[in-house]
Amino acid sequence: MGGLISTAPWASSLPAVFSAGAAIGVLGGLIGLGGAEFRLPLLIGVFGFAALHAVILNKAMSLIVVLTALPARLLAVPYSEVTAHWAVAVNLLAGSLIGAWLGAGWATRMHSRTLYRVLAALLVLIAIALAAGHLAELGSLDLPPIARVSAAVAAGAGIGVVAALMGVAGGELLIPTIVLLFALDIKIAGSLSLVVSLPTMLVAFARYSRDQSFQVVRANARFVLIMAAGSIAGSMLGGLLLGVVPSGLLIPVLAALLLISAVKVWGHR
Repeated sequence: MGGLISTAPWASSLPAVFSAGAAIGVLGGLIGLGGAEFRLPLLIGVFGFAALHAVILNKAMSLIVVLTALPARLLAVPYSEVTAHWAVAVNLLAGSLIGAWLGAGWATRMHSRTLYRVLAALLVLIAIALAAGHLAELGSLDLPPIARVSAAVAAGAGIGVVAALMGVAGGELLIPTIVLLFALDIKIAGSLSLVVSLPTMLVAFARYSRDQSFQVVRANARFVLIMAAGSIAGSMLGGLLLGVVPSGLLIPVLAALLLISAVKVWGHR
């Protein structure tokens, strides 16, 4: 899977690592997400980490960012409004926890070349979800209660697998899923996505910790903390700039960036 420490010369440059994290945070903040989907190709293509190591490091940083974002999000959206929809989180968690465990297990057993190609395909999926979620008018599906619960569990499982394989929180998939299945306001959906993401990420993280490749976190602890700090600072700045750049211009550019990254990750050696 490659060495535990990146061979890229700027991986040991704290200003470069912080700046990269900040740039990712700004991108995420501009669209109301954590930005981990943009961090993953950066870890692979710029900082030179092998696929599995990049995924595990991305998961570690995503976990730090989500833990930081959750209290602020709950202050922005009243706690009572979130807890009123606890059943939505439970339904999604019933699938996402299982999916996260399975996805992390699959990632540790995949050949590097296969994992690169899986990651490339998932970057394309995220680009499509990003464009659809922000540019299309999301309605809601009129489903019977049993069908809605079943769909939520199934969707949660799929999202858990994707989040574990990419090392992301999964908000770019969770938010439109919550809106489509449960017809909730997008702000409440965003808070609920964090509630679902946190335990889902912890499960994937626990599964990765059982593999020897998890040593990459300990070997690069300073790298993780500095880039995570940059991401948090950047996301705050991005949040302040939210709405300054029109979504009609921003989203296609970010989706194109993900597609370009997918092509590069697909052919990575």
